[in-house]
Amino acid sequence: MSKVALVTGGSRGIGAAISVALKTAGHTVAANYAGNDEAAAKFTAETGIPTYKWSVTDYDACAAGAAKVEADLGPIGIVVANAGITRDAPFHRMTRQQWQEVVDTNLTGVFNTIHPIWSGMRDRKFGRVIVISSINGQKGQFGQVNYAATKAGDLGIIKSLAQEGAKVGITANAVCPGYIATDMVMAVPEKVRESIIAQIPVGRLGTPEEIGRCVAFLASEDAGFITGSTISANGGQFFV
Repeated sequence: MSKVALVTGGSRGIGAAISVALKTAGHTVAANYAGNDEAAAKFTAETGIPTYKWSVTDYDACAAGAAKVEADLGPIGIVVANAGITRDAPFHRMTRQQWQEVVDTNLTGVFNTIHPIWSGMRDRKFGRVIVISSINGQKGQFGQVNYAATKAGDLGIIKSLAQEGAKVGITANAVCPGYIATDMVMAVPEKVRESIIAQIPVGRLGTPEEIGRCVAFLASEDAGFITGSTISANGGQFFV
């Protein structure tokens, strides 16, 4: 089952690992990115996966971007809403701008990404919708009221889309990563990183590739009976 897959935020970090995992599984992959042209060009040169630039906060840009991908590669059968940002602050110090920027990217951006593709999936009676949420959308986190709210909201989107898509061959699922060894996490001071690892029962950070394999499974034919579900890939740090 080879399909065209669109991965937002797909040229760096977890998104890059997802893009590579889907290509390895035999899919034709398009990786969206928001602004780092140099990183996107390097990613394409290293993987052969084409990159497409637009902001998930802009609905019209998402619709035009999806149309461009389909014109270049064919109908999108797999969409992975991975793009996300943080603007952390304790709630009493959080600004309206910090709140809105995270909502616009992490929650509205998921709607903007999936909505233009949904009708085509319905018409073709097939689709795999996968949202990358977070452990902090499941348990909350100090200083992340905005981020946790959006990631919890993403799970509501998935549970609802699963019900709407079930009769027309579309599955909708989520992956909630715990702490993953991305460049951002590895850049924090070693003592902070050690304190994070101390909270993870398996005793280590996850790898981006482990999240990529979760997504590749949910996108596969083998996962056709799984919908409305969440894979919690967090090393045992939090149980649902």
